[in-house]
Amino acid sequence: MTKEELLNRLQDIEWDDFEVKEARTDLPKNIWETVSAFANMSGGWIVLGVSQNAQIFTITGVENPEKMEQDFTTVLRSKNKFNVLINPICHKYSIEEKSILLFYIPSSEQKPVYFNSLTNTFIRSGSGDQRASDSEINALLRDQLFGVMSARKAINTSINDINRVSLNRYRDYMARFNPSLQYNALTEQEFLERLHIIDGEHLTYGGLLFLGNAIAINKNISDFRVDLLEIPGTSYADAEPRYTFRLEEQENLWEYYFAIFERLKRQVDMPFKMNNLGIAEEQSPLLEALREALVNMLMHADYFSTAKPRVRIFSNRIEFENPGCFPLPIETLLTTDISQPRNPILAKLFRNVKLAENAGFGFYKMRMWEKLTHTKVDFSSTIAFSVVTFVLPSENESHENAVIKNYTENYTENYTENYTENRILVAIKNNPKITIPELSLLIGITEIGIKWNLKKLKTKNILQRIGAAKGGYWKINR
Repeated sequence: MTKEELLNRLQDIEWDDFEVKEARTDLPKNIWETVSAFANMSGGWIVLGVSQNAQIFTITGVENPEKMEQDFTTVLRSKNKFNVLINPICHKYSIEEKSILLFYIPSSEQKPVYFNSLTNTFIRSGSGDQRASDSEINALLRDQLFGVMSARKAINTSINDINRVSLNRYRDYMARFNPSLQYNALTEQEFLERLHIIDGEHLTYGGLLFLGNAIAINKNISDFRVDLLEIPGTSYADAEPRYTFRLEEQENLWEYYFAIFERLKRQVDMPFKMNNLGIAEEQSPLLEALREALVNMLMHADYFSTAKPRVRIFSNRIEFENPGCFPLPIETLLTTDISQPRNPILAKLFRNVKLAENAGFGFYKMRMWEKLTHTKVDFSSTIAFSVVTFVLPSENESHENAVIKNYTENYTENYTENYTENRILVAIKNNPKITIPELSLLIGITEIGIKWNLKKLKTKNILQRIGAAKGGYWKINR
């Protein structure tokens, strides 16, 4: 982080990758909690020599920066306190003639990262550090097997546990959509071995999940299911009934792919063309974006978690929710062509039939949704789960945007194109006394995120608060 970038961040608020601490003379006692949290999540910056009061940052400086840097890095680069070695990136800047120390704590490949004992495992939640729960620690421990578990043998299985209909369907699909692939010419035994569907006498976990019989899968992986719900509203609260469609259980992931994709097709228009084999192919970038999100979910799910992958189709958005975090920071996945699947065998099986891309291009295809619909695609990730959300250009959504645009164009010159800000403005117009917790529930983001967007709207002079926190109301400037 450059000095200019630091100054810009100090004009904003603390967030999940940025933490300031006063540390005038000594290292703060809670600094180790932040180190653990950043190392267990996607990494982040610790800034020493800056105090915070509410949302105001003040430069206080560090009196002996060389000693403090040495003390800090010595602890991180030894195993006396933490269970793993941590190599921070260090910077020192002078601002207002005061010394400021910056340390970038990278995301650790070995997790969980804790100090003194496993109970001192912390994660980042918004702009704060929180002690990890048992389930969150278990999720971190499962991530130790990232990229490994799907290749392990499912001991209580045999080739007889393969679903023959699914296997024949997969081979037929490969022959039609990737006819030049060498696997098409293999015998069945060779095919299963080369694709690591079987290993010796047993199925691999990846092969079992992808092409196994449901009975065999559930004997080895408890409560196996991929869920899809169609909800007639923007939340369960305004949906009556709670859902209008729920996908029936399928035999395996290959069958789940087709069953879910058939429901997703209903959300977009689909022109067709004939390929050189006379096979009809859907030609829709919007459908390709949803397909990529679906396959990404199926490839990267943590199938050993108690949570289940699920697709929820609301009236204004489609959510792909996955147990297990993204393999890398979201910014990295969005900007680089990196392929690091949680389940490499599943990834290979999807790629061999041309249903998946490497991570960088796959995320690019998903983000094409934004350019084509002028709505948003949101990527979020925690230790326990990750979510990809596509905002639908539906009639309800179009009506909402029309209300926003009409209102802001009539009453302010500062119309904002930010989707979340727009939704907040509509909510406030309908209820000027709406509270931050109510906005958080309605918009579907954290209270910290609501506060951050409110601050931006106030800075733009679009919004102001009249009266006290309790009993006051919001006013949209006309």
